[in-house]
Amino acid sequence: MDHIVLVGASAAGLAAADTLRLEGFTGTLTMVGEELHPPYDRPPLSKRLLAGELEPHKTTLRQAPDLQRLRMNLKLGCRATHLDPAARTVTLADGARLDYDGLIIATGLRPRHLPFGRDLVGVHVLRTLDEALSLRAQLLSGPRVVVIGAGFLGTEIAATTRSLGLDVTLVGVERTPLARQLGTQVGGLVAELHQEHGVRLRMSRSVTGLRGAAGRVSAVELDDGTSLPADLVVVAIGSVPAVDWLADSGLPLGDGVLCDSTCRVAPGIYAAGDVANWPHPLTSARTRLEQRLNATRQAITAARNLLAGPAGATPYAPVPFGWTDQFNAKIQFHGWCPMDARVEYVDGDPQARKFVALYHAGGRVVGALGWNSARTLHAYHDHIAAPVAA
Repeated sequence: MDHIVLVGASAAGLAAADTLRLEGFTGTLTMVGEELHPPYDRPPLSKRLLAGELEPHKTTLRQAPDLQRLRMNLKLGCRATHLDPAARTVTLADGARLDYDGLIIATGLRPRHLPFGRDLVGVHVLRTLDEALSLRAQLLSGPRVVVIGAGFLGTEIAATTRSLGLDVTLVGVERTPLARQLGTQVGGLVAELHQEHGVRLRMSRSVTGLRGAAGRVSAVELDDGTSLPADLVVVAIGSVPAVDWLADSGLPLGDGVLCDSTCRVAPGIYAAGDVANWPHPLTSARTRLEQRLNATRQAITAARNLLAGPAGATPYAPVPFGWTDQFNAKIQFHGWCPMDARVEYVDGDPQARKFVALYHAGGRVVGALGWNSARTLHAYHDHIAAPVAA
């Protein structure tokens, strides 16, 4: 294998590059990234960077000398537009064509947009460093903020902007914030946390329109007829895998790039990170994880398996791990946290905002969550079993 191409200058792409070199690959390594920035860390974008506590260069995952040690051709500001698996070529937006012997797809996600109001000044999404910096600059004028979407990103943005002293309203379609991610019981505690800090919640509500004045957003319209005044709107209604460039490639696509249990998509092609969808060996169900730690872990497995070939490949079977920091709460979780799981508090006190909870489904513990209890939570990791496949 002489030339490996990594599409996606991301945490996953960088972890794959590190692994390939550590595993002894001495051939040509090329990384293609749509953004102009070298690989950077995304979790701080909605928190410390947005709050102005962290400058952009501090999010960079490798400084220039460390990148140079990887002996990698970095093609930044280049978008991959086409893949031909038969010819083993990747075509870029500028017309350049890269031949490869091995390919790792790590293109991540693109944010969803509302079907209206996208052209109004003051309407933002947050996925990239540039989007975070643009949003941060707008916060300096002290706008009334409405955040649409109460998942991890939306609640983090609401917490950060409220911590800056701004007027903030959080809108979500579920009964509580983070209901889909952590269930309504813990989600109810998240709701209390936000309300205690002055965030106004509009839950079980859908957005029906954005109103503008002189080309700038002025209000968010809800399905109950409510109109929320807004100078700045952040749309955080989820993301979709960035697979548009693969539409005519013949690769199996669905909710992401469909891999086998070893992250293999096709001969010589592997995928990792937010874009990868694979049958989790522990659950027998297809899985796609949008978690920072998963991006690194899966990229390491994909890179090793690419070098080993199908005969030497190993399945990727992680116990998921994620976290979110909001106000004075650090919430971490291992495993799976289904909405319909039974939640058992096994350590601490939810009202004291310091506890560990176990999630029970199908007669087994499938997840563990710690709220300001990182050390205690670790002790419950070995209790977790995968959910029984439906």
